[in-house]
Amino acid sequence: MAQLEVDLVAADRKVWSGPARQVSAPAADGEIGILQGHSPLLAVLRAGRVRITSAEGTHVEAVITGGFISVDSDTVTIVADSVEMAGAAV
Repeated sequence: MAQLEVDLVAADRKVWSGPARQVSAPAADGEIGILQGHSPLLAVLRAGRVRITSAEGTHVEAVITGGFISVDSDTVTIVADSVEMAGAAV
C-alpha cells in the first residue's frame, strides 16, 4: 500500500513523524484531506484539529493554533505555531 511521509512540527521542534495513510487539516478555507498521490499544495492553516492515520492504522490527533501545510511527492509537512497532543502541550 502506498504511503505518505508526514512531519508535524511546532515552531520550535518536531512533534510527530512517520508513514501515514491519510491526513486531514483545517485549511483557512475549509477542511482538507490528503491521500497518497495528492497534487502539490501549499495552504495556510487556521486553528483546529490535525488528524493523521498512521500506516499501521493508529490515529494521531493534534490541536493546532495555525500554521501551514505543504504537500509534494507524497511528503506532507505541517508547521504549526503551537501543537497540543493527547491532553499535553507539545
